Amino acid sequence: MRHLFVLDPLQRINPAKDSTAALMEAAARAGHELWACTPSDLIALADEPFAVAAPVQPEPWITIGEGQRLPLSRFHVIWMRKDPPVDEAYLYATHLLEVAERAGVRVLNRPSSLRAWNEKLGALRFSRWMAPTLVAGRVQELEAFAREQGDIVLKPLGGRAGLGVIRVSADAPGLGALLELVTEQERLPVMAQRFLPEVSAGDKRILLVDGEPLGAVNRRPKQGEFRSNLAVGGHPEATELTDREQLICEALAPALRAEGLFFVGIDVIGGMLSEINVTSPTGIREVERLMQRPLADQVIERLQAQVQ
Repeated sequence: MRHLFVLDPLQRINPAKDSTAALMEAAARAGHELWACTPSDLIALADEPFAVAAPVQPEPWITIGEGQRLPLSRFHVIWMRKDPPVDEAYLYATHLLEVAERAGVRVLNRPSSLRAWNEKLGALRFSRWMAPTLVAGRVQELEAFAREQGDIVLKPLGGRAGLGVIRVSADAPGLGALLELVTEQERLPVMAQRFLPEVSAGDKRILLVDGEPLGAVNRRPKQGEFRSNLAVGGHPEATELTDREQLICEALAPALRAEGLFFVGIDVIGGMLSEINVTSPTGIREVERLMQRPLADQVIERLQAQVQ
């Protein structure tokens, strides 16, 4: 199989931690041909999509060949692994990849679903599995929710890696001013969720491949912090799924499969679904190291069985 990875510049990637690097290495071990480009390398000439892509050898990290202008139809699989933010450049890249998809190329994850599934708002489809949640831009609505719940977490809808996430109580001085700030004077909605004290025991990242959970890692926040994201100092731990977490995965699976979300990471705190990460889910390296599972190889095996 011939893979194209659309991602951030390869020089920025830390292969010891990066899930995309793990996938590339697994594909190489399986004997597949690998190419890489950035979103700005995508081209559409009328209805024919191209990329200025370079052949790569990921082990040892990384040998990059000479860039070539190639039709996207030459690839069996295209991985959209550009990290957020989901800005204009990201959205335009999904539209260009959709041209390749119409030509019969498998794009992971499906471009239209990358646009439709905001990683915060997408979870609302499964609100019965979530803590009490409100999405609003009006300060009055957010204040009322805070009074009802007592202690809440505020999340920017375009945020990632725990950045911009705030914990606040209903009786905090200046709550209204804070809400004006995070909503940009009621211009943007934010997500408010009941704070779950169980986060002190960890926030579980579960990786699903074609709707099936293949691995998980527990991320415990550092001392004095409630955010457990590894990017802000969370500590990864080995873990297994609870019965409730299995049920959450089963509830999500049909929608993920139907909408072409092949590789997804969900976050669960105290048995409550928090987010559904579809753009560039992380956690493969931690699962492989802590759980002694060849997760990246299993992902490539699942994909190969579907594409061939």
